[in-house]
Amino acid sequence: MAQIKKIVAREILDSRSNPTIEAIVELADASVGIFSTPSGLSIGKHEASELRDNDPKRFNGKGVLKALSNIFHSLAPLLIGKEASEQKLLDEVMIKADSTDNKQNLGANSILALSGAIAKAQAASEKISLYRYVAKLLARQDTNFKIPAPMMNILNGGVHGGGNIDFQEFMIVPPQSTTFTNNLKMGVEVYAALKEVIQSHSGVTLVGDEGGYAPVLFANTDGFKLLEDAVTKANYNLGQDVFFSIDIAASFFMKDGEYRIKDRPVSYSTNEFIDYLVTLNEQCHFLSMEDPLSEDEWDSWKNLTERIGKDTLIVGDDLITTNLERLKKAISQKACNATIIKPNQVGTITETLEVIREAKKQNIKIVVSNRSGETNDDFIADFAVGIDADYVKFGAPARGERVAKYNRLLEIEHEIT
Repeated sequence: MAQIKKIVAREILDSRSNPTIEAIVELADASVGIFSTPSGLSIGKHEASELRDNDPKRFNGKGVLKALSNIFHSLAPLLIGKEASEQKLLDEVMIKADSTDNKQNLGANSILALSGAIAKAQAASEKISLYRYVAKLLARQDTNFKIPAPMMNILNGGVHGGGNIDFQEFMIVPPQSTTFTNNLKMGVEVYAALKEVIQSHSGVTLVGDEGGYAPVLFANTDGFKLLEDAVTKANYNLGQDVFFSIDIAASFFMKDGEYRIKDRPVSYSTNEFIDYLVTLNEQCHFLSMEDPLSEDEWDSWKNLTERIGKDTLIVGDDLITTNLERLKKAISQKACNATIIKPNQVGTITETLEVIREAKKQNIKIVVSNRSGETNDDFIADFAVGIDADYVKFGAPARGERVAKYNRLLEIEHEIT
């Protein structure tokens, strides 16, 4: 048992050169937790609110000095002197202090920075690995820890790729039955092969926000052909050694109730787009299809899940935004069978764990994800192992902020085997 003694916070940069918050929580026994808040670019409209300064003279309005001020003047005085072991109580204190449904008053970025730093400090105080402490917070009965299978976003599109193609993430996924060390090896080798394949097609091998290549293509389906060639070039078998997953992020190209993508000159109606996705799935045999439809088209999600959900994971991200009530609605309507988990979509560790408990209770598959704006903080790797996630999404096996997470999973694998 150790009380919170000191709280420090500062403005740092994320992987997109935008300011974010790093919080440092020191306990009375000298234990320290440091947490930096990630930031998304592809943001669902139901996510908790990130507080920015909106001062055009500073970081193009993206500074976080207001959020820092809230930490120092509104939140720290409520937390200092409290027991760090009381994670739920402390998170509830911050939620109450904000007093809004989406944390728009004090900012989800400021609240999460403290919530995460408190968890890390308490794990250090108890002298246990962070993933073990997360499992304790979740009240896991089974502590047979394993490393989730990685969904590696090696070809970036949508807002992550500068609009080169419409679909946001083209991912490769290894079988869950192999070791993480082998999974990472496969991902790196296919990623390297993809660079050669793109170059052979006279493409430019620039990378997007999450480290995947972002070539200019004529159609979204061209991306799958590049991936297929890369898998073959790396001497793996598609459908056996590696599978495809896709994050469509459909909300970002739905206009006036229709879906417009490069692959044909006229827009798709919702029903036409569902038919298109069913056909695409038959061709590519996706392991998972994330955000295939707009974030509030509940009936359409249900329709698609009924048609292909038996063999394919239909993953809700913008649909659910790590929100307990939206998850419950998705479950009741059978709108999806898997969910993305991103702590900064809801704003505290406690609320994130509540969503995870409900997903597990209802046999919804869990994919723990980073954001496109990341730091070298590897909290999310421990978190994924601690909650026994089915999959993780950390981007491509490139760029320091992505590699930090993959290397932490390697470290955990060494510890638990």
